[in-house]
Amino acid sequence: MTTKHLFTAALLLAAAPAALAQAPYPSQQIRIICPFPAGGGTDLTSRLLGEQLARSLGQPFVVENRTGASGMIGTGAAAGAPPDGYTLLVAAGEVALGEI
Repeated sequence: MTTKHLFTAALLLAAAPAALAQAPYPSQQIRIICPFPAGGGTDLTSRLLGEQLARSLGQPFVVENRTGASGMIGTGAAAGAPPDGYTLLVAAGEVALGEI
């Protein structure tokens, strides 16, 4: 084995205990940010998605409506959340079809 291979193996062995010590995901409540008002289509989609995921994963999902600026306030809140996987963003998109 070369020095490069030994160094890589040592790094992997050093990181293994930390990976095993982590709690299984999800281990806490998950927040779904909906950047549009309550009662709309995106809000309904967020709530239905949260219900299904809560049943599947066994953790509560909370929908938080952060409205304003055409969705930018909610999107900014999601972008500023810690990158731990416990904040999700539901976004809406439109597809424009030309003449067929």
